[in-house]
Amino acid sequence: MANGSSTRPSGPSTSGANGTSRPKSLLVPTNSVTTKDGVTVRARIEPTLTVDDVIRQLCINLQIRDPPSMFALRDETDELVTNENLRKKIKGRVHLKLVNSPSLEAIEIVEKSSLRDEKTLRKTLFSLQKFIREEQFANEFLQRDGLSELIDVISVSHGNTLAYALLAMQNLMDLDHGWSTLDNSFIFRVVQILSSPQSLINVCRPATAILKKLVEADPHSAPGPHLASSSRSPPSVPPGSVYRYGFDVVFEQMRKEKGLLETVVNRLGSADTSMILYSMMLINSLLSHATDARWEEFVNELERLNVRKAVIRVMSSHTIEDLTSCILDFQANMIRVTYRKKVTLVEPAVEYSHAAALKYIWSATKLQEDFDDDGQPRRWRLLGFASEDITHELQDAGVLGLDCLKHFVQSDPEFFSKMVLEQLSRPVERRCPIARASNEIVELLSEHWAIFAPGYSTSTTFQPFFLNFPKVHVLALNFFLRMWSESGAAADDFPRVVALTRSQVKVALRRENVRAWHEVEQDFNESEYRAVRDRQMKELEMEDDLMSKAPMRNLSAKLYKESYEFVRQQRIQCLLQGSWFVNAIPSSPLVSRDAVRRPTRPWRFMRLDNGQKYLHYVDSTVKFPVRNGLEDLPDRIDLSQITEVATGTCVAPPNMLRGETDLPPTSPASPSTLSFSLLTADGSSLADQIAPDQSRWADWTDGLNMLRRDGGHVASQETAGFVKALTDIGLKIKLLDLTGERIDIPSGLVAGPPPTNTDFFFSDLYD
Repeated sequence: MANGSSTRPSGPSTSGANGTSRPKSLLVPTNSVTTKDGVTVRARIEPTLTVDDVIRQLCINLQIRDPPSMFALRDETDELVTNENLRKKIKGRVHLKLVNSPSLEAIEIVEKSSLRDEKTLRKTLFSLQKFIREEQFANEFLQRDGLSELIDVISVSHGNTLAYALLAMQNLMDLDHGWSTLDNSFIFRVVQILSSPQSLINVCRPATAILKKLVEADPHSAPGPHLASSSRSPPSVPPGSVYRYGFDVVFEQMRKEKGLLETVVNRLGSADTSMILYSMMLINSLLSHATDARWEEFVNELERLNVRKAVIRVMSSHTIEDLTSCILDFQANMIRVTYRKKVTLVEPAVEYSHAAALKYIWSATKLQEDFDDDGQPRRWRLLGFASEDITHELQDAGVLGLDCLKHFVQSDPEFFSKMVLEQLSRPVERRCPIARASNEIVELLSEHWAIFAPGYSTSTTFQPFFLNFPKVHVLALNFFLRMWSESGAAADDFPRVVALTRSQVKVALRRENVRAWHEVEQDFNESEYRAVRDRQMKELEMEDDLMSKAPMRNLSAKLYKESYEFVRQQRIQCLLQGSWFVNAIPSSPLVSRDAVRRPTRPWRFMRLDNGQKYLHYVDSTVKFPVRNGLEDLPDRIDLSQITEVATGTCVAPPNMLRGETDLPPTSPASPSTLSFSLLTADGSSLADQIAPDQSRWADWTDGLNMLRRDGGHVASQETAGFVKALTDIGLKIKLLDLTGERIDIPSGLVAGPPPTNTDFFFSDLYD
């Protein structure tokens, strides 16, 4: 099996698994193997052998006296050769190295980790962060209490030594076992590292990834079946499971270090793109996993730190190409936050924050509570509500409506006070119901940004104005009040002014991803009533005003969710069927350069397994008919390791696909618009592919995002268009059901003159 030396060509035959000799014509390609002593030999390796058999025969032929169990094979990148990838290494004629087994490496590294010599420790940790991902190495490392040694190093180290130690811990946590003993003191240490503004970037990256992993390791994320339930009570966790942490455990330690969230938000302004990426991924993870117990506290703290403003700055920076996916995830999370606020009842008797907000709004009016003719106190009716039952009045707008009204008051308290007094000075029928108008603006903006339900965001572009929801509300409400005054409206005209405002919202918030904020302000503040009214009349000629009614908006929201779920299942079905892609080279700086490997074969077929946990694939020099199932797909990618589906990140390898007629067009200098990368938390890429066409790209990028527990985001206009089209069709069908029996059939129809002949009725049948 292993013949020759560093100077002699390989022998004419090789031994098979049964020791028989094979003719030279059937010999497999030759590999080179370098021993620990630096001797290189040419070896003919039978692909049917196991790795243990290969090592055993190498030891025999090279007359190595140590037991074969002490050795392992690695390629030039130090990737461990296993039974799963041996055939690929043989076919690729990869240069191999005969090195210490993972068990011996683990023993040596654990021993050296206990030493506190800085130079030795740094070198040891550098090796550890490479090898720790390997199952054999990790098991031996854990059995020898290596985790405790690593935690001790993290507790006392600084600088590059700490960076290597944290990266090793991050890579260990890619496994679904072995780190369930991490306690609160370790979590707090990571929190402290992150909260320090002086921490190096190469320290902050793995620390952020570790905290993110702990947040996501909650009992609800544990593999296995889970009953669909709205309850947030965690399922039972078996002993030794790493799924025992989650948001509450991590947030409890974060609360001890007050400056952590502020530091993380401030890092969104970093000049380092990857630092922005990791910080935003942590924020997204916290938002996606926040539990009911701490949700309000966490979200309020983020709002206090102006996280929305920080993300808007990132949107306008030069790094947005690499951060698009994370920004869209953040938008989707903020849709969920906004929706939750909207459906949360205002209960001043229960929630102190609600009572405080209402107290502030009332005090800003500078009014005295009075009584009506029946002796009932009047307060909120003076602001335009129909009753004094504030919970009922804000039932539809919820806490979102309360927050927006408070923000409106805060934007200009003097103007608010004068506006209230001005309305009260008018006859009752001429007063503008300010509070009711505020609620209506919340509904209009929620409709515009499709805030229907959590997990159903289909925006494929940046929405900086949405992230400025309260400021847009102020502009729109001021516009409403101005239209009311300029049109001389009365109480019965409320729907008419709402319709004017709806029309203006559509105009002012158009092309949100490219327009400047001052243009939005100009549209709301400077548009004249007559111009708005004329435009709205033209719009009414083209669309039915029925669509603006509340029951229709509710029906549209319901159909939107159903359409989204239908498209989601279709996209996942495409993943289950599988598809061919071009193997590409990542061009994004977010992908770790150490992880970039030039593909050895141009094509890859990928297919999702029925359990929706792995992407199985095969690389090939040519495309071939792939059978159903997974027999033809020897390799796989664990979906749980994917933290980002980055798009527009890859270029095709030069001179690799020359002559392929179905290669999607791409320039060697710029990334393909049909490319995507599957990134892990440490920035390494599990797959870099170019889709053959736009439809395939949309199927896979959106399908992979929709598989995520938090729902992810939609990346393609195609998917967003499908959801909208299905919603519109469903709405029209429902309208036919609702209105079909009430259609007025016109009478007195005038028919035109009869045709000169009737041959055309049947001509097509006989042609």
